[in-house]
Amino acid sequence: MVVKGFSTSAVAAGIRYADRLDLGLIFSDTPAVTAGVFTTNQVKAAPVLLDIERLKQGRAQAVLVNSGCANACTGEQGMENARMTSALVSQALGIQDNLVQIASTGVIGEQLNMPAFTASIDKLVAGLSPEGFDQVARAIMTTDTVPKTSFRTIELGGKEVNIAGMAKGSGMIMPNMATMLAFVLTDVQISFPELHTSLVSGVKRTFNRITVDGDTSTNDMVLVMANGRAGNPWIDEDAPQKDRQVFTDALEEVLRELALMIVADGEGATKTITVRVCGAKENEDAERLARTVANSNLVKTAFFGEDANWGRIIAAMGRSGVRFNPDHVDIAFNDVLIVKNGQSLGKEAEAAASRVLKEKHFAVCIDLKDGAGCEEIYTCDFSMDYVKINANYRT
Repeated sequence: MVVKGFSTSAVAAGIRYADRLDLGLIFSDTPAVTAGVFTTNQVKAAPVLLDIERLKQGRAQAVLVNSGCANACTGEQGMENARMTSALVSQALGIQDNLVQIASTGVIGEQLNMPAFTASIDKLVAGLSPEGFDQVARAIMTTDTVPKTSFRTIELGGKEVNIAGMAKGSGMIMPNMATMLAFVLTDVQISFPELHTSLVSGVKRTFNRITVDGDTSTNDMVLVMANGRAGNPWIDEDAPQKDRQVFTDALEEVLRELALMIVADGEGATKTITVRVCGAKENEDAERLARTVANSNLVKTAFFGEDANWGRIIAAMGRSGVRFNPDHVDIAFNDVLIVKNGQSLGKEAEAAASRVLKEKHFAVCIDLKDGAGCEEIYTCDFSMDYVKINANYRT
């Protein structure tokens, strides 16, 4: 996944575990227009606080990211450590310190293993290559079982534009965003306002539509860096709407693919489920209903057990805070209708629906018949392995 003007590198620094990629670096050969979206959790990790302040300038040139330690709830020492790791990178690269973004993921409440950073930065910088993208995607993994990457090529003004994204996330997945990091690199030539607008709208419809367990973390961020090396006509407020939309759509495709990979790799997950609510009075009502169903532990355990227990679904809807008429509700699994006007269609329909639940990917389709509002939330089932993974997370 090569994007013009970007190089990447990853090393096993031993931040928490030996012989495991855990420190990555992304570098643009020129300062890049950069936009970010960050966790809304009131408890924000030191890297998030540092990055938010630096991104007010709308530019960055490097991202240093580590796994194994979140550097969250670490006080002033944690902030100082974040600044020190940034300084190590800026000095080694010969760039301004405020052009370095920092990202961390891992255990909350522990200080960074600073000797591991000090001993590894030179090697990390020396290893920078246009071919290192997948290695960084591996370095940011924690409980992830697979790296998550996505790539698109589009044409703007006769120029080829590349968009490459990576993400990590498996647990503590619930908007606004999740325990996830995502980094998108593109060589498009674009203004900051247009990039920021495209990112915010894309995140709203992708990363903010997924849930594994209803938890929001302290470290979540999505960064998009655009260095302009594609040489396309500027995407700004004066650009043709068609060109602006082509880029926005391609960025959203990358974000959605990464988001769905996170759901599919949910801790202990065996199934990926789309919860689609239509016929609501407003889109906001549809989203709230879908999110309540997708977050229900009883619904998610039924999915794991391949039990078409629609009663759990309509019960979850009833506590969503959205007013609807239960006697108008239809519920289907894929195209198998199981509930019509709030009433069961019988054992044969339940048996057919249970066969749908044996698939790895399926949709729960809910129709309220009360308006034009329609939204989707993406989730996974809730298995015994989720409990095992999180019970032993720090050991």
